[in-house]
Amino acid sequence: MGEVSMGLSFQEKSLWLLLVGVVVTFGVYFYVALGTVLPTSAARNVMPHQVVYFVIAVIALVIVQVAGLIVFAAMDRRTTTDERDRLIALKGTRNGSYVLATGVFFALCVALLTEGNFVFMHVLLAFWVLAQLTETGSQLYLYRRGA
Repeated sequence: MGEVSMGLSFQEKSLWLLLVGVVVTFGVYFYVALGTVLPTSAARNVMPHQVVYFVIAVIALVIVQVAGLIVFAAMDRRTTTDERDRLIALKGTRNGSYVLATGVFFALCVALLTEGNFVFMHVLLAFWVLAQLTETGSQLYLYRRGA
């Protein structure tokens, strides 16, 4: 990892932090939340304990992001953005929005085909996570490509 992290800008470091944070926190969330329902298949609606899991995942992600960004800012005072950074962010946002729009369509189809809100909510959440990963991954790719 030392070789990869050499020469990374503040923006790239923060993107890597976000990518890893989203994968870990929501990976754990889906493992726990779906693991409590899939064996029984009894729950058709999101249960209160699953909402608690979601809240914990979001809080953990925020804590990791804030702590990581503080460390990155303390290590590297060059946190300004330029036109290239804004263009890369815009392209990443565009790519992520395509995934999110597709996910909303699929979630609406699922809502029409299933009872309760459990599947709908988790399809929507999964596509939101996938959209965030697409946006972040696109930006990291564009930074490495030199776009």
